[in-house]
Amino acid sequence: MDKHTFSIPNISCDHCINAIKNELSELAGVKSVKGDLKNKTATVEWENPASIHMIKQILKEMGYPDK
Repeated sequence: MDKHTFSIPNISCDHCINAIKNELSELAGVKSVKGDLKNKTATVEWENPASIHMIKQILKEMGYPDK
């Protein structure tokens, strides 16, 4: 299983975190998504078929690109 903490400067509220959690949780292979409003980060754990590239692409499409 892979794990990465994404730095997402566009996070401004709990709604942002919930949107990220909901969207990424739908991706096959994603096991957990934890958001941190104070630090503007999202920590994601995943396994195949998900990949860091796929997660970054979804975040970008949502308007929350990884810094």
